[in-house]
Amino acid sequence: MMKTRHARGLALPVMLIMLVVMMVSSIYLLRSTNSTALTTSNLAQEDALSKAADLGIHAAYDWLSTRPDKSVLYNDIPAAGYVATTNPGAGQGVSNPAFWQGSVTVWDAGRRNQVEYVIHRMCQFPGDYNTNNCSLTAARQTLQARTRAGDSLSSDAPAYQGKPQLHYLITARIAGARGGNVMNQAVVMMGP
Repeated sequence: MMKTRHARGLALPVMLIMLVVMMVSSIYLLRSTNSTALTTSNLAQEDALSKAADLGIHAAYDWLSTRPDKSVLYNDIPAAGYVATTNPGAGQGVSNPAFWQGSVTVWDAGRRNQVEYVIHRMCQFPGDYNTNNCSLTAARQTLQARTRAGDSLSSDAPAYQGKPQLHYLITARIAGARGGNVMNQAVVMMGP
């Protein structure tokens, strides 16, 4: 008879412990669900901001492509957010306020998003690209046949002709309403 008395008194504490374990696990499950929803919402917001930041890249490209005389791009144009040099060795990255000096601000059509952009010509010094250390790419030669007699069959064999194209680095950033910040960059190649 002694065994039955101990067995009857043990069921209540075991059930209470199981109830506490189930309650704690349901709280963690609820928190996990909320965390997943918040993460998904933040990723969607970041994607929307990234698409909005592309407006700055397009506006900068439009400005660059509408310069009829490319020689005006030999020197800085602060009112247009244009810098004639890029000096990566000076530690001037996108987090440095000096990188954004003279930047231009544009608004989207609904005036909901304000995008800031700056254009850097990828040259070490201002002035003509011929007397400068600039990042250049020449147009690839158009060929009738894949290879001609005497040509290299190497995939990286250069076959260039024509005027070189200068590289311009366009950087756009946007600050979101919920504290999100997005920065997009594009390298554009244009002739001199």
